[in-house]
Amino acid sequence: MTGLHIPGFSRIGANRELKFALERYWRGEADATELQQTARDLRQRHWQHQQDAGLDFVSVNDFSFYDHILDHICLFGFAPSRFEAGRSESDLDNYFRMARGRAPSGESTHALEMTKWFDTNYHYLAPEVSADTRFSLHPEKLLAEIDEALALGHAPKPVLVGPVTLLWLSRGENRLSLLPALLEQYAALLKQLEQKPISWLQIDEPILALDLPSDWQQALRTAYAALSAGELKLLLTTYFGDLRDNLELALSLPVAGLHLDAVRGGEEFRQAAERLGSHQILSVGIIDGRNIWKSDLNTALESLKPVQQQLGSRLWLSSSCSLLHVPVDLDRESTLDADQRSWFAFAVQKLSELRVLQQGLAGEGQEALAANAEAVGARRASKRIHKPQVAARLNAVTAEDSRRATPYQERAKAQQQRLNLGLLPTTTIGSFPQTAEIRASRAAFRRGELDFASYEDRMQSHIADCVKRQEALGIDLLVHGEAERNDMVEYFGEQLDGYLTTANGWVQSYGSRCVKPPVIFGDVERPSAMTVSWSRYAQSLTEKPMKGMLTGPITLLQWAFVRDDQPRSDTCRQIALALRDEVCDLEQAGIAAIQIDEPALREGLPLRRGDWKTYLDWATESFRLSASGVADDCQIHTHMCYSEFNDIIEAVAALDADVITIETSRSQMQLLDAFEAFEYPNEIGPGVYDIHSPNVPEVEEMVDLIEKAAARIPAQRLWVNPDCGLKTRQWEEVTPALERMVKAAAILRDRLSLSEPS
Repeated sequence: MTGLHIPGFSRIGANRELKFALERYWRGEADATELQQTARDLRQRHWQHQQDAGLDFVSVNDFSFYDHILDHICLFGFAPSRFEAGRSESDLDNYFRMARGRAPSGESTHALEMTKWFDTNYHYLAPEVSADTRFSLHPEKLLAEIDEALALGHAPKPVLVGPVTLLWLSRGENRLSLLPALLEQYAALLKQLEQKPISWLQIDEPILALDLPSDWQQALRTAYAALSAGELKLLLTTYFGDLRDNLELALSLPVAGLHLDAVRGGEEFRQAAERLGSHQILSVGIIDGRNIWKSDLNTALESLKPVQQQLGSRLWLSSSCSLLHVPVDLDRESTLDADQRSWFAFAVQKLSELRVLQQGLAGEGQEALAANAEAVGARRASKRIHKPQVAARLNAVTAEDSRRATPYQERAKAQQQRLNLGLLPTTTIGSFPQTAEIRASRAAFRRGELDFASYEDRMQSHIADCVKRQEALGIDLLVHGEAERNDMVEYFGEQLDGYLTTANGWVQSYGSRCVKPPVIFGDVERPSAMTVSWSRYAQSLTEKPMKGMLTGPITLLQWAFVRDDQPRSDTCRQIALALRDEVCDLEQAGIAAIQIDEPALREGLPLRRGDWKTYLDWATESFRLSASGVADDCQIHTHMCYSEFNDIIEAVAALDADVITIETSRSQMQLLDAFEAFEYPNEIGPGVYDIHSPNVPEVEEMVDLIEKAAARIPAQRLWVNPDCGLKTRQWEEVTPALERMVKAAAILRDRLSLSEPS
């Protein structure tokens, strides 16, 4: 019979149990025993879901307290040396020191750099390696979880990130020179795993979906020649794209099985089936692990039947990738109507879809297949999806609509005259601490316990407090703090036609940070202004200029679950036109600076470089379409975080934003090298402190970072700001950090003025 498994499951829990347990532990309100118990409960519940759905294996070692790449740093013992100083006696706290820079015990330090996991909105912690890196095996967590699953009667399939992908994702020079030493530890681990009553080890090499240099291709051959010598069967797993030129390489590796992403990889699995070794299995990732739409099981079944005829029991069915990227359980949704619910499948439901496909291949499950066909057909025919007026407006767009009227150099003069900001102006990225009081007021309003007038009064009081605090700190360009916003994407999804939001559709972004992506199900338009009244009120409280705050079209696309019945470029342009209306309304309301955040620009890049231009052309056009309806003296800002800019610097410049703010503190301003080499022409605000850590930086640290920035970018075009929004921080952290930031900017202004020739 066709086998069933998944590459991994969600970690956070249907009720975000892991998030709340972590944060209690970090605050000192719970001990390690309580945190570990929450973890066990979640693992066992998730394994039971897999067993109940009839899967042949449960995935083990996909659970993580913070990040699976950080887990591998601990597994193979190559933490950077700075974490040795001030160590805690608690391994758990040393783990969190690497993730956050701080833990309940041990000294604070500089956390690992965080960046995006391929083209997803999940963030991983990048390993740091050098010629001095040494590896040592610490398999206790992995072995304990295998024993835990076995004790519950499950058949565990451990999951590891492969050695070549682990080095590819690391920061440092000559990474491949470390492969022999790392392989020794992998081989030692496999020897220990062979002592367990398990038959398969899943080993993930998602870099096979990338453009790989020849030395990295050879590294894969070297690695699997070494690792396949043992008795354990290796399931080489790839995801997030097709393999193209790497398919022959993957098929040549001496492994017992190969998993392919059949959602993003298309029909490539058919080619693999024809060329597979006679004793190898093929795992087909036929259920989408990255989106929430119900699968068209009947169509999938037709594509699988020829492969089943070829392979028989050597065909396994799976999700395309780990179910980490989708919400846990649709049954927890109470706000969706019957039509909407019939469109979706969350993680638990995707397990059931695999079971229906297995039954279908066996000639069974006809009732379930008929129900699926009815649901898929009803969605396609729904009149809620298409709006003729949206299509007509999009067709009427001209090239002039996505261009500012004059070049940046001329706009900058008009903006300086209007804003009257000095050298190294200070600002923040937009959000300020979301206190318990703010969250309680929003929740009461959502439940209908607070009328709008009362809710508006409360939000305005928080906005007034935020403006007052910024004025006291001496910040130059203010923001209203976004007290009324639950999330930078969900907030707009709640107000734009064509989007819907869920009650419990949570997914992990990083660590304890969970987001609830909205769903783009149909044509997008703006029925009414979304932010104008809050920004207008904030501006009325101060003589200083106030930034309007919007999330950009690419990010509103990327950080949502996107409709799959039209090109993503069309959906993005629809969003851009809706935002264009908002930008123009903010300008008419007297807002002199408008920030359109685009942290998702880089993560939207296709994995293959040859596909980049098409994406970047429509993505940058969409941004400009949203931003180009204003006069020269209206300053357009954008923000990006956790991006490698070298490869896309031309596209960043093509956005033609007057000011870009970026995350740079964990990289010690090295990300600015791309802007310097390119001679980026517009203004830049490199982040001078890491908001993802609770640590409050010293003035001298920020002065040093600003000086590093000024060595690369002319000070006349530099801004001073944090890395990102401050929503997740507390006022007791934010206030001293911003005080020191403003002081650091003042110190540098004095130094720069003294250095100017008289």
